[in-house]
Amino acid sequence: MKRFILKRPIQTERALVLQDRRNQYVFEVDVNANKIEIRRAIENKFSVKVKSIRTLVVKGKNVLRFTKKVKIAGRTSDWKKAIVTLEDGNSINFFGEA
Repeated sequence: MKRFILKRPIQTERALVLQDRRNQYVFEVDVNANKIEIRRAIENKFSVKVKSIRTLVVKGKNVLRFTKKVKIAGRTSDWKKAIVTLEDGNSINFFGEA
């Protein structure tokens, strides 16, 4: 079974500021992926040179669901975030603009 390292780019206001000011990009990655695997996946997929990677595990939140007089307690899944800094002169274009 093939494991996908990169799940999706994170496009929040803070992530866009990091792109503009520090040439850093934020991705949701596989929880079991390490920095070496993330570096290889980004360099192969986007043809860029990675300078450094910082990772963190975002803990899931507690959630209450209400259905027909029943209260169900649950929890969202934990997920891993990678903040990738690229070498000067490299950039990633997510939307295909010139």
